[in-house]
Amino acid sequence: MTDAEDRKPQSDEARMAFTPPAGVEVGDSESETTSEFALPKGLDVPQPPSPEPEGSAFSAPRGYSLEDALPAFTPPNGIPMVSLTKDLPWQDRMRTMLRMPVAERPAPERMPKAEDEGPAVPRVLDLTLRIGELLLAGGEGAEDVEAAMFAVCRSYGLDRCEPNVTFTLLSVTYQPSLVDDPVSASRTVRRRGTDYTRLAAVYQLVDDLSDPESHISLEEAYGRLAEIRRNRHPYPTWVLTGASGLLAGAASVLVGGDVIVFIAAMLGAMLGDRLAWLCAGRGLPEFYQFTVAAMPPAAIGVALTLAHVDVKASAVITGGLFALLPGRALVAGVQDGLTGFYITASARLLEVMYFFVGIVVGVLVILYFGVNLGAKLDPDAALNISERPYWQIGASMLLSLTFAVLLQQERSTVVAVTLNGGVAWVVYGALHYAGELSPVASTAVAAGLVGLFGQLMARYRFASALPYTTAAIGPLLPGSSTYFGLLSIAQNKVDSGLVSLATAASLAMAIAIGVNLGSEISRLFLRIGSPEKRRAAKRTRGF
Repeated sequence: MTDAEDRKPQSDEARMAFTPPAGVEVGDSESETTSEFALPKGLDVPQPPSPEPEGSAFSAPRGYSLEDALPAFTPPNGIPMVSLTKDLPWQDRMRTMLRMPVAERPAPERMPKAEDEGPAVPRVLDLTLRIGELLLAGGEGAEDVEAAMFAVCRSYGLDRCEPNVTFTLLSVTYQPSLVDDPVSASRTVRRRGTDYTRLAAVYQLVDDLSDPESHISLEEAYGRLAEIRRNRHPYPTWVLTGASGLLAGAASVLVGGDVIVFIAAMLGAMLGDRLAWLCAGRGLPEFYQFTVAAMPPAAIGVALTLAHVDVKASAVITGGLFALLPGRALVAGVQDGLTGFYITASARLLEVMYFFVGIVVGVLVILYFGVNLGAKLDPDAALNISERPYWQIGASMLLSLTFAVLLQQERSTVVAVTLNGGVAWVVYGALHYAGELSPVASTAVAAGLVGLFGQLMARYRFASALPYTTAAIGPLLPGSSTYFGLLSIAQNKVDSGLVSLATAASLAMAIAIGVNLGSEISRLFLRIGSPEKRRAAKRTRGF
C-alpha cells in the first residue's frame, strides 16, 4: 500500500464508532467487554452480610426458651395483659385462649423439659395429632378436641398454633412469627370406637402435660400414649353382651313391662348384639349392623303376640330399641352445632340419621310381616303406660349402669353416672306424671340437670364430661315414640306414624340441647379464668 493510499480518508463503513483514535494507547484490559453498570475501580462498596442458613422444619422451635424470646409482633393497641387462673381445669383455660386472637393470647410460662433445646416442631405436632385422634374417635366434641390439641402444643412452647378439627380430619399449623414459614401437619380419623376408659387416660395425659410442675419429655409422652393405645378394654365381650340384654330388660320395665317382658327383651337384645358382632367381623358397614341388631327384639315381640301370650309386646320391642338408639352421637353432634362447628355437627347428625334409618328398616321389616300374619299390635298402648315410680327409678338406674358398661367406662365413674341417671328419671317423672308437663319440656329439664351434674363432676376430677352424662341420658331416650311411629307406618297409618316419629325427634333434640345447656350453665356461674368478657364460640355478629 502506498503513502497516498494511507492518507486517503476511510469511509464510515470502514471505521467503527468504538474504534479509539490514533495515538491513544489502549491497555489490554480495555479490549475486554465491559458493562456500563460495572463499578469504577477504586470504589469500595460494602458487601451485604451473608444470609442466614435456612432453618429446618426439624430444628427446635425458637420460642422454646421463653425467658429470652421476644414477641413475634406487637398489635396496634399493645399486648393486653390476660391472667388465667391456674387452679381451673386446662379445658377452660385452653378454650378461653382459643377464642382469643393469636396476638392477644398470653405467652406461656417457661416449663422446663428434659430436652435442653426443646423437641422438634414436627414431632410435637405429630404427638398433638395422635392425641386429638384418640379424643375425636372416642366421641369427644370438636371444641374439646381443639382445646386438648392446643394444650399439648402450648406445653412444649408452641404458643402460636392453630388446631382445626372436622369429623374425619385433624390439622394443626404452627408459625413462630410473621416472618417465619409455618409448619402444618394433618391426620385422618378412619376408625371410631367407644372406650371411655381410654378417653379418661388421654385426658389425664393432657392434664399432666399442662401442669407446670410436671416435667414430661416428648419421649415419655409418646410412651404413655403407646400404653394407652395398647390397653385392652376393661370389660370382655361376654360382659358387653350381658349388659346389652340387661339394658333392654330395664328399658322394657321402664315402659310398663313385667318379668316375662324383661326376660324376652333381654334375650332379644343379646341375640341382636351377637348378630351385630358377626356382621362386624365380616366387614359389613354399621348401617347393616344396626339393621340386623334391631330385628331379634321385634321378632320376639311379634312371636309372643302371635302365640297369644298375655304380655306387652310393645314393651319388648321398645326395650330392644333403647339399646340401639345412638344417643352418644346425637349429643356430640348437637354440641358441635351449638359451639359453631357446623361441618362436624352436620356429619355427626348425618351419621345419627343413617343409624336411625337402619333401625327403622330392621323393625319395619319384622312388623310388616307380623301385621300380615295377623299379629294384634296396638299403637294406642302408648297411652296406657302404668306409673310405678319405685320400679321405674330402679329400672332407670340399672339402665344407666349397663349403658356405662357398654361405653367401657372406668369402674370409678359407674356409680356416679348410675345416680345421675336415677336423678334424671326422678325429675322427668315429677314434671311429666305429677306436674303434667309436656314430655319434651320434661325431657329437656331432666337432660339439663344431667349435663349440669356431669360437668360439675368432670370439673371436680379434671376429666371429660362424657362419662358422666352419656349413660345418664339413657332412660330419657325416645324408644317408645320411635316404636309406635314405626308400628303405625307398618299398619298404613302414615300420618299418625310421622307424628310419633316427629315426637321422637323432638325428644332427642331436647335431650341433646338440655345436656349442652346444663354444661354451659355450669361454666356461666363458674369463673372462666379471664378478666375479660368471655368470647362467643367461633364467631359473632358484633354483639
